[in-house]
Amino acid sequence: MKQKKKVLILGGGGFIGSHIAEALLDEYSIRIFDKKNFSHKNITPLRGDIDIVEGDFNNITDVEPALKGIDYIFHLVCSTIPATSNTNCTYDIETNVISTLKLLSCLKHTPRCKIIFISSGGTVYGNTPSVPISEQENNYPLCSYGITKLMIEKYLYLYRHLYGLDYYIIRLSNPYGERQDWHNSQGLIMTFLYNVCKGRPIEIWGDGSIVRDYIYIRDAMKCLAKILMYSGDTRIFNVGSGRGYSINEIVKKIGTITDKNPRIVYKTNRSCDVQTNILDSTLARQELDWEPETPLDKGIARVYRWMSEAIATQVV
Repeated sequence: MKQKKKVLILGGGGFIGSHIAEALLDEYSIRIFDKKNFSHKNITPLRGDIDIVEGDFNNITDVEPALKGIDYIFHLVCSTIPATSNTNCTYDIETNVISTLKLLSCLKHTPRCKIIFISSGGTVYGNTPSVPISEQENNYPLCSYGITKLMIEKYLYLYRHLYGLDYYIIRLSNPYGERQDWHNSQGLIMTFLYNVCKGRPIEIWGDGSIVRDYIYIRDAMKCLAKILMYSGDTRIFNVGSGRGYSINEIVKKIGTITDKNPRIVYKTNRSCDVQTNILDSTLARQELDWEPETPLDKGIARVYRWMSEAIATQVV
């Protein structure tokens, strides 16, 4: 029997990481690295089939044992979120960029290992003159979160130039889906759904006209599975639905799907929010033979069913 190739998911206990593990488990041997004493609720069904390593990503001596024998690495570790990253830019750099450089220094002697970095299609571009946004668009991030993602992208390029490190970058739009943390301020659809289910008001920064591209998590995972087998020259891929919806439109859809009347509280605009962000995923379609499959209404309905069951059974 052919031995499975080994995949390490840095930050594998989270929303996206747990879906990567689930999507790849049949074809690959999965190892997850996450912080000490992290919640295992997202990976509970997988625990007997995966290897789990706990440690501090900022301490390379904790990370090094997880790298042994690995063929592919998904890098999802991030200590900040866009909305608050500007409050302490130094911390953002220290915990994300510097820690990643320590990782890359370990990998420069193992060029056979491919690293896939999950960047941010929603923040690395900033305000752009045209949409949808292609990978060739200029980058002017409005938050430290986007800047540090872009810095890591550039260091990946440098380490390939200097040491032959194999890497690919996924600029993901706004993923949503089952197991996303509704208590986290990142994840608009999940947070809004939860507040509606609990009869709480929805808080919107600005007038609700901000437009975003939302991708159902299981569609995104099909793209990430394909990137493992890709060996072409394209290094950066946008991964999104290619369609934009305003926040007000999202609230309206949630009201229709849940058959509830959301209460809305409009608040002051945030300086970190770009007005419109819709990704052009043409390269992913052409190079990876990938297409997003789930319409937004259908995806939200799936998440709502999952959330209703989870709340009813107090699973999460």
